[in-house]
Amino acid sequence: MNLLKKIRHPEKVNKPDNISPPKPDWLKVKAPLGSLFNKTKGLLDDLNITTVCEEAACPNIGSCWEKKHATMMIMGDICTRACSFCNVATGKPAILDLSEPIRVAKSVARLGLTHVVITSVDRDDLFDGGASHFVNTIDSIREISPKTSIEILTPDFLRKDGALEKVVKAKPDVFNHNLETVPRLYPSVRPGARYFHSLNLLSKVKLLDPNIFTKSGIMVGLGENESEVFQVMDDMRSADIDFLTIGQYLQPTIKHHKIDRFVEPEEFNKYKTVALSKGFLLVSSSPLTRSSFHASEDFISLKKAKERNIK
Repeated sequence: MNLLKKIRHPEKVNKPDNISPPKPDWLKVKAPLGSLFNKTKGLLDDLNITTVCEEAACPNIGSCWEKKHATMMIMGDICTRACSFCNVATGKPAILDLSEPIRVAKSVARLGLTHVVITSVDRDDLFDGGASHFVNTIDSIREISPKTSIEILTPDFLRKDGALEKVVKAKPDVFNHNLETVPRLYPSVRPGARYFHSLNLLSKVKLLDPNIFTKSGIMVGLGENESEVFQVMDDMRSADIDFLTIGQYLQPTIKHHKIDRFVEPEEFNKYKTVALSKGFLLVSSSPLTRSSFHASEDFISLKKAKERNIK
């Protein structure tokens, strides 16, 4: 056992407990079961693939894995950041596994994926933040499964000059980087990141390659207000972001950021209506929305929406 993972979040051990309100009925999901779920897990385990589905304790893991959809998490399972909302383990990462890109590519082929989402932990310890590893993973998938569309969900590459350019040059079909929350809450929710850096990162993707779809998401229920969410929408549209996701924040442990409130489904519907009126090509807004939930179907919808805009 990796000794660093005995305590997933050592930086939170001495923090006070944050007791959140009880979960409402609309957020309750069935436990992951079924033969296809077990088959997917077995295949991923066989190739030693880490998924954010498991590491981040995603509530949608059951429904996704039953469809053989899984979000691969590269560069290990220990993150160098300590965001207050995230369940991924924090600490000192292991040495980068150079065989991982080909293993990920093989898993994509074995699952028969037409669309795959690749994300990663933050690797501030690497000279390029792991950009080269993303490129190698994209290239390996393209070599084995040339018809599979590739969506990446990247770190912010903060203080990693030239990293973004490397990844964009590899031409992923969708470039996702989540803003996660409103600027006011960054010090308590995402202390290692910078809101406007993340926004500029996404804006630069479009400047470097206008053909790549850009995507970003936020969580609600962390203490933001409606006007702040609308401002984030405006900021995203100024950065020419195509696709917005909005989902309910769920607290992984009592040491993580407290849930301020559970946002009603009707409010999510309002956010979607407003966001579409601001010019996003696609908006996914619901309590269980996550960055890669229904990603394959959403990619098809993105392409259709772009075609409608061109006509």
